[in-house]
Amino acid sequence: MSHTRTGQFGIGFRRYGSDWQKDLGQLIAWAKANGFECLDVKGAGAVSQVAEAGLAVGSADLPDFKAILTPDKARRDEAVAEAIQCIRDCAGDVKNFFTVMLPEDPTLPRKENFGHMVDAYSQLTGVLQECGARVVIEGWPGPGALCCTPETVRALFAEIPSPAFALNYDPSHLLRMGIDPLRFLGEFADRVGHVHGKDTELLGERLYELGCEQPATFAEPIRWGGNQWRYTIPGHGQMRWAKGFAILAEAGYEGMVSIEMEDANFNGAEATEKQGLLLSKAYLEGC
Repeated sequence: MSHTRTGQFGIGFRRYGSDWQKDLGQLIAWAKANGFECLDVKGAGAVSQVAEAGLAVGSADLPDFKAILTPDKARRDEAVAEAIQCIRDCAGDVKNFFTVMLPEDPTLPRKENFGHMVDAYSQLTGVLQECGARVVIEGWPGPGALCCTPETVRALFAEIPSPAFALNYDPSHLLRMGIDPLRFLGEFADRVGHVHGKDTELLGERLYELGCEQPATFAEPIRWGGNQWRYTIPGHGQMRWAKGFAILAEAGYEGMVSIEMEDANFNGAEATEKQGLLLSKAYLEGC
């Protein structure tokens, strides 16, 4: 099986919606044949299939991220109940339950949505502790998203200090926001429960041409990117992976690194997506 050189963290990947990944049995067979150690998936059925095949489950998605952060209290409680059932259904095979703090109504004041988040997720503490599991929060800065920056991560851990809440560390999102991913690890490494292997290239020439405040008028958009950045496979962006793994190892991290394939140079065809996963694995093995 594949591991990083620094920290000996197992390497896997997140299941994506490509046609070639829809047959989970075939995907598992390809992953095992190529030395991957884990898969990140969604749904109790997929979790069981991965575990029974002898691969680790890096993370399993909680259902319906936005419904958990709805302003409607009754619907929010229903979504919490669904999340609790998901955790129970996957107990034993899953340590990490993946989520993004993405509000249903991003037009509401951020402090108001933060309150809905604390109300909802604090209700999961008991079942997470009972099942020996945790929520791992990815800081994707989608519309109105919370827990993407040190400010809101710090605030959440102050409100819900339980170790049942951790981070899904993905440096690509920090880089696109201008947040130093290594400094972020220096502050939060002991709260990292899972890692995504994805990078970001910063595009200085496009930053000069387009700035960062307005959409481009004439320039073509970049898939998996913005005006002045684009997501890449590990090693094609700015992240210093070996240094990051060293910080995680020193903090006692013992989890996995799951490659998340979002790179315009590779996404779009089975052959190139497989190539991107294999190149990512080879690079991370050397870090």
